[in-house]
Amino acid sequence: MKLVRIKLVCGLLCSLSSAQLLAAETVYISPRTEFGAPDLQGTWSIATQTNLERAARFNGQLTITAEEALRIEMMFQAVFASDAPSDPNREAPEAGENVGGYNTFWMDPGDRLALVNGEIRTSILVDPADGQLPYSEQGRANLAAAMRSRQSYDGPEVRPLGERCVVGFGSSGGPPKLPVLYNNNTQIVQTPDYVVLLAEMNHDARIVRLNADYPQSSFNPWLGDSIGHYEDNTLIVETTNFHPQQSMRSSLDHRFFASPRMKVTERFTRISDDVIHYQFTVEDPENYTQPWSGELPMNKTDEQVYEYACHEGNYALPGILAGARRAEFEGIEYAPTDPGQ
Repeated sequence: MKLVRIKLVCGLLCSLSSAQLLAAETVYISPRTEFGAPDLQGTWSIATQTNLERAARFNGQLTITAEEALRIEMMFQAVFASDAPSDPNREAPEAGENVGGYNTFWMDPGDRLALVNGEIRTSILVDPADGQLPYSEQGRANLAAAMRSRQSYDGPEVRPLGERCVVGFGSSGGPPKLPVLYNNNTQIVQTPDYVVLLAEMNHDARIVRLNADYPQSSFNPWLGDSIGHYEDNTLIVETTNFHPQQSMRSSLDHRFFASPRMKVTERFTRISDDVIHYQFTVEDPENYTQPWSGELPMNKTDEQVYEYACHEGNYALPGILAGARRAEFEGIEYAPTDPGQ
C-alpha cells in the first residue's frame, strides 16, 4: 500500500514537473537589441474594427464569442463591398451636387475586431468598465465646442490638423495611438538613447527620449513631449505638454478631447514574434472625472510604410475655403454638428 502511494506521488510530481516545463516553454522571451533593450523594431499595424468606446449593442460586454465576431466582421465587409470604386465612365456631377468622399478602394481600417489576451474585444477602452469615456460636465462642453468649431470655414486655422497636413488625422501618431481610416502602420526604430515611432498617417515621427527629464521651461510640440524607459520586457513612455491645437482627436469612432496638460502613459510589450501588446492610460482632470485606459494589439506586418504626400497636389483646403466664401455670398448657413453622432 505504501509502495502504491509512493508511486502515485512520484507520478503526480512528474506530471507537475512536465506541466511546469511546458508552461516555461510557452513563455515568450523577447529578443534583445545589441544594446540589451527589448527589441520592438519593425513595422506594426494598429488597424482594427474595434472602436475606442463600446457600442450600446454589446450591452456593456467587453468580450464576445468568435461566432459573434465573425458575424460583425462579415457585415462590415458587406458594407465595404457595397461601396466599391465608382464607374469612371459615369457622367460628372452637376454643380452643387454632393460628389461624396473616398470610396472603399482607398480605405483600410482593418477587417477584424481586436484580439487581446485571447479575447475578442468590443472596445479599446477597458477602464472605465462600461467602455465609455468618463467626461466631466466641463469636458463634454469642451468637446461640443470643438465639434462646433469644425463647422467654421473662416480660415485654415480652424480646420482639422489632418486637412491642413500638419499631423495625421485622429490620433494615429498618438499618444495614445488609435486607428484611423487608412495608413495604420507604425515603424519602430530603437537606439541606446531614443525610440522613434513613425506613423504612416502623415509620416508623424514621435521621438521618445530615454531616461531623460522634461525641460524646466516646458514646450508644446506636436504629439507632445515623450520620455521613456525600459522595465523588463516593456517600453514605458510618458507624454505631456501637448500642442493646444491637438486637443481634439477625431477619426471614425475614435474621438476624444483633452487639454495640453493631459498625461498619457503607454506600455509597449512584445508578447510574440508577431504582436506587441499596447496599453495606455490617460490622465486629464480638466476634462474627465477619472483616468481612462485602453489596450489593443500592434500586429507585425510585411507591408511598407509609404510616404504620405499630403500637401503635394492637395487642393482640398483651398477648395473648402472657396466653397465657404461662395456659401456666404449666397447666404447659406451651416448647421452645427451634433458631437454625439
